[in-house]
Amino acid sequence: MTLLLLGSLSAFAADATNNPPPRQAEVETGRVLKVLPLFLDLQGHDAISPSLFDRDAYQAYLRKNTNEISAIRFDVQWKASNTAGAKLNLRAELRGIGADGMPTQTVLEQTVKPGIFSRWTSLPLAGADFKKFGSLIAWRVTLWDGDQMLGEQKSFLW
Repeated sequence: MTLLLLGSLSAFAADATNNPPPRQAEVETGRVLKVLPLFLDLQGHDAISPSLFDRDAYQAYLRKNTNEISAIRFDVQWKASNTAGAKLNLRAELRGIGADGMPTQTVLEQTVKPGIFSRWTSLPLAGADFKKFGSLIAWRVTLWDGDQMLGEQKSFLW
């Protein structure tokens, strides 16, 4: 038993020394931490009060009373490190069903600047674009550095 344990540990140690991980300073990392799709009422509010409980209750109310919705806003928490001087793009791809029952697609995109800590960015879909889009079915939010995807979060139906 002891020989088996020592043999497996030595094989693991040999693999670790033959394939060392890249140094942290060389690795460019980015993540999409959290995505909050929020409906906005006719006054542009996502909640009646600052309470998270009230926000969730008001969002449920807006989902039932769709004639009181004027827009949808995606609040995205993201973080990027080791990207000094990089031009990052935060992109939200949305799929929905239009008023005529046909599938719709749209992309919301914004250039963002990395920092030390995580940041929040809002991506709104409002006005005529929102009315034309219809009801939201699925979404995917990605963080890009040029043509390299750094992070992603998507809804269940994506």
